[in-house]
Amino acid sequence: MAENEALDIVVLAGGISHERDVSLRTGRRVADGLQSLGHRVTVLEPDAALLGYLRESRPDVVWPALHGSSGEDGALRALLELAGVPFVGSTTDAARLAWSKPAAKTVVARAGVATPESVTLPKETFRELGANSVLETVLSAFEVPLVVKPAHGGSAQGVTVVTVAGELPRAMVDAYTYADVALIERKIEGVEVSVAVLDTGDGPLALPPVEIEPLEGAYTFDARYNAGETRFYVPARLEPDVLDAVCAAATAAHSALGLRHLSRVDLIVDADGVPWFLEANVLPGLTETSIMPQAIAASGRDLGDVYATLAAAAIADA
Repeated sequence: MAENEALDIVVLAGGISHERDVSLRTGRRVADGLQSLGHRVTVLEPDAALLGYLRESRPDVVWPALHGSSGEDGALRALLELAGVPFVGSTTDAARLAWSKPAAKTVVARAGVATPESVTLPKETFRELGANSVLETVLSAFEVPLVVKPAHGGSAQGVTVVTVAGELPRAMVDAYTYADVALIERKIEGVEVSVAVLDTGDGPLALPPVEIEPLEGAYTFDARYNAGETRFYVPARLEPDVLDAVCAAATAAHSALGLRHLSRVDLIVDADGVPWFLEANVLPGLTETSIMPQAIAASGRDLGDVYATLAAAAIADA
């Protein structure tokens, strides 16, 4: 492939997950960036005609911009691998591992990165052992504040910060709205940061960490995608050695999970400057308010150039 050769690229966006609208916005932004460099881009919804279309049209590369289970749990990627279609992003196995927050925490902890203590509880546990008994046991082992979140999914949907014990039952119900398994995690007080990682063949590169400061409360779904509800600082307002530690933790997590091309690693930096791993996202949001585009811009890179480089890397890795 010549360096400046125009590619036929299919961007997959939309889907049926809770994050459909975000996916459509990500897909449109990716398409705009690629088209600005002369690439031929088709934006498609995943549907019954998709696999047949890909077999017949044979695009140079597919860019899955599908947030939520439809694009991040590994299933679609497995089918693309079976069909022999190059695609941007992590492989099936790596995506499946990162999709499970409890599993990702275990793997990253084994790589030496701190992660908050937690317990993982399927919905069936409450049915079998009784809600009161289960919650009493949890509260006897963990002090509030706690964070309750679905074990799968993104965009902070179903996530609750529990500040008093009486809030825990409702938080569990909210988490189970989005997944059948919930993660209860000790809340680390500190600076919330997110690190975009690029990995196109020379090893993972952490872009400038982004500090997240919601204007009110937590970094909720609305705070993520409504302009003006969150302040972002790029790079994060941390000492140089702490910034280095944050970047090292992010790239260590990326590597431990076997991710490729791009990821976003979310962390909390405590008062001692220790970064704590929360989760890794194999398909970071790329909307106008998302973190990864801010980090790319802060690094001095052009969005379209980065997206094209990732597409070329996917072809080279196929």
